[in-house]
Amino acid sequence: MAEIKVPELAESILEGTISSWLKKPGDKIEKGEYILELETDKVNVEITAEHSGVLKEILKNEGDTVEVGEVIGIIDESGEGVEQASENPVQEGKKEEAVKEEITEEEENGDNNHRPIASPAARKLAREKGIDLNAVPTRDPLGRVRKQDIEAYEAPKSEPKVQEVQVPKQQQNVASVEDSNRVERIRMTRRRQTIAKRLVEVQHTAAMLTTFNEVDMTAVMNIRKRRKEQFFEQHDVRLGFMSFFTKAVVAALKKFPLLNAEIQGDEIVLKKYYDIGVAVSTDEGLVVPVVRDADRLTFAQIEREIAELAKKARSNKLTLKELQGGTFTITNGGIFGSLLSTPILNGPQVGILGMHKIQLRPVAIDEERIENRPMMYIALSYDHRIIDGKEAVSFLATIKELLEDPEQLLLEG
Repeated sequence: MAEIKVPELAESILEGTISSWLKKPGDKIEKGEYILELETDKVNVEITAEHSGVLKEILKNEGDTVEVGEVIGIIDESGEGVEQASENPVQEGKKEEAVKEEITEEEENGDNNHRPIASPAARKLAREKGIDLNAVPTRDPLGRVRKQDIEAYEAPKSEPKVQEVQVPKQQQNVASVEDSNRVERIRMTRRRQTIAKRLVEVQHTAAMLTTFNEVDMTAVMNIRKRRKEQFFEQHDVRLGFMSFFTKAVVAALKKFPLLNAEIQGDEIVLKKYYDIGVAVSTDEGLVVPVVRDADRLTFAQIEREIAELAKKARSNKLTLKELQGGTFTITNGGIFGSLLSTPILNGPQVGILGMHKIQLRPVAIDEERIENRPMMYIALSYDHRIIDGKEAVSFLATIKELLEDPEQLLLEG
């Protein structure tokens, strides 16, 4: 017999949640084959089998939280796991009891041909709580009911019983609203919980301040307009705004190195490399994959790297290595229409640049002329513990100057 254990994932990850088993008891498994998906704080990881054989037993169900090194399943390397398991009278009795319960459940539902698809953990919890699986709404695109769906469904059902004995009408009104299915409770994913926790931690630990400026994007947009077709033909990737901003950020960081540092105890750690995090919005929440050694990359290499990382992020294929580290972060709320915002630091980094929507606005060219120009507000949030206002304002002004005269960036490579 071989144990299926939760492997070591990364230094900072000690536990995860079983998102889904890709195999069921009795299935044949080959060494190196994917057998389950594990949801961690940062990324979903597909776990592979270290042995070949038959999956004899699942010890931890979907939705269960497991720790690194914990045994979550058993593989019978002889390939006879199912037959041997059936010879165990205790397990056989449990199976017969489970079958009886499922048959009873189907008879109560009155529809044997439309039995809902549900994870083992969900069926077990539903039986314990006396919940009809057909009545449980699910967010799963395939319609499968999960343990989280059962927990979310039972919460509003149990509250009215408590509220009934309370006198205040306002509380009774809340209960009646929930009872009428006008309120939906959704459990936060592990990633969303982690994002929330870390954002609050940053606000409690860093002396965060934000400074603003605006950039005339005329020159950058003219270059893109003139060169976009040639750039695509030559590099097979589109010339976007992110390569210009990444190049400008790296140049500004070289000029103001404290923004490329972090605080460790009573020391300032100055980083002499430039790994730029690029915030990407996904269905599971915001993730920040990292463009390594951005100072050594060309415009085309930066655009290609960002495009590949964003694609991986949205298909949930990012590796832990691609999410770890980072010396400075860029986030673009403009793609969602944000005109101005205050980005929150991505700790332990001490600086983050916020891009926003490009909007035509009247701009005074000189004392006599006013023209409509494509303008963008930019925001720099920084840790005031090691960065003074003068340095932060100068950093942002440098980015503005480089973007309004992008030939400087082209000359730097």
